Amino acid sequence: MSTPPTVLFLCVHNAGRSQMAAGWTRHLAGDRVRVLSAGSTPAERVNPVAVEAMREVGVDISSEAPKPWTEQVLGAADVVVTMGCGDSCPVIPGTRYLDWALDDPAGKPLEDVRTIRDEIKQRVLALLAELGVETSTDVDESP
Repeated sequence: MSTPPTVLFLCVHNAGRSQMAAGWTRHLAGDRVRVLSAGSTPAERVNPVAVEAMREVGVDISSEAPKPWTEQVLGAADVVVTMGCGDSCPVIPGTRYLDWALDDPAGKPLEDVRTIRDEIKQRVLALLAELGVETSTDVDESP
């Protein structure tokens, strides 16, 4: 069996977008992908509105905590997905990078965060398809 790909989701605070993307990836791909997330300036906690939005679709990110990126984490990634961190996100030569332009859920109401959550799910599904990773068949298909 081949080694599963490692995907790293990076944003500034590692409290919203990157946590939701990591949650979706774990939920949809299980152990078929190694999932990491980090931030350039991690917040104290994951955005509670992002936690609630994910809980609505059966994905629990409540036990996650924002973390800083490290050289070790960066070096482990096969794919790095950046989300709004611009120049503060590090670049490692030879690593595949994707930049997902997504609204920051910080300070937004639940209705707006749901839209961001659903957009992230679609992007994660597309990434998993590109990577040739099978997704779970028992996933709630609501947005």
